[in-house]
Amino acid sequence: MPSKPIASSTDGAPSRKSTNSASIRVHSRFGFVALVGYAVLAGFAIISLGPIWIAVKTALSDSSTLFTSASSLLPQHPTLFNFERVIGLVNPADPRLQQTSFGKVDFYRALMNSVAFTLLAVIPQIAFSAMAAYAFARLRFYGRRVIFFLFLAATMIPSVVLFIPNFILIKDLGWLNTYQGMAAPYALMTPFAVFFLRQMFLSTPRELEESALIDGACYFTIFFKIVLPVHRSALATLSILAAINAWNDFFWPFLVGRDRSVQVMAVAINSFRAQQAGGTPDWSGLMACTVLGIIPVAVLLVLFGRKVVESLQYTGFR
Repeated sequence: MPSKPIASSTDGAPSRKSTNSASIRVHSRFGFVALVGYAVLAGFAIISLGPIWIAVKTALSDSSTLFTSASSLLPQHPTLFNFERVIGLVNPADPRLQQTSFGKVDFYRALMNSVAFTLLAVIPQIAFSAMAAYAFARLRFYGRRVIFFLFLAATMIPSVVLFIPNFILIKDLGWLNTYQGMAAPYALMTPFAVFFLRQMFLSTPRELEESALIDGACYFTIFFKIVLPVHRSALATLSILAAINAWNDFFWPFLVGRDRSVQVMAVAINSFRAQQAGGTPDWSGLMACTVLGIIPVAVLLVLFGRKVVESLQYTGFR
C-alpha cells in the first residue's frame, strides 16, 4: 500500500495547519488577558462611580422613606421633588413642604457665582502662566534657572500655609465678599500651570520661531500667532483642569465670600446643610444640590476628557 504523505514541507518547516493552530492559541490567550483586564477596569469604574450613584439615589428618594430603604440600591418611590424644591419650582403652598423644616438655597445665584468665580480664576491664570512658561522655555535672561527652580519649589508648599497671609492681604485691600477677593490668589501664575506649559513650549520646533525672527517678527508676535495656536490642545487641557479645581474649591471661597451675594456652589451647599432644624441634615435636598453641582463638571469631562488624557500623554512631563 502507498504510504501517506507527511504533513510538513520539503525543507522541514512546520505545516500551515500547525502554524494556524499556534496562532489561534496565542490570540485566544491574549483575548483572555484582555477580557480579564476589561473586567478589572469595569470593577474599578463601578467602585469609583458608586458614591455618585448613592448621591443620585438619595436625591431621588423621598425624605420619609430614605432611612427605611437605605440598604436598597434603587430609590423607593423615586421622585423629582427634591430637585424641584432646590431649584425653586415647588409651590410654597405645597403640603409636602410642611412635613419638615427644609433648608433653602438660592440655587441659580450660587450657580452664577460659581461660573463667575471660575472664569475670573481661570482666564487670567492661563494667560499669565502661558507668558511666563514661554519666557522660561525660550528667552535667555539672568537667573532664569534659579527662578524656575523657585517656581517648582513652590509646589511643595502646602496651600493651607498661604491661607492666613492671603486672607490678611485681601482684608487690607477691602476685597472681602467680592469676586476679585475670591479669585485673586488664582488669577496670577500657578507653579503647575507654568511647568505644564513650559514642557509643551519646549516641544515646539525652533525652526518655526527662527523663521519668524528672520522675517522680522518680535517675540510677542511669535508667541501669540505661532506658539499659542500650535498648542491649543494644551491650553484647553490646562483650562479644564484649572476650571474643575476652581469649581470644586470650598475653603478659600468660604473664608472670603460668605455673603449670599457672592456664595459659590460649594459654600451654598454647606449653608444649606446647616439650615436643617435639630442639626440633622436634609440628606435628600443636600444630595440634590450636590448632583446639580456635579452636572457642569461631568459635562465638561465628557466633552473634553479625551483631550486632557491625550495632552498629558503627549507632554510626558520631560
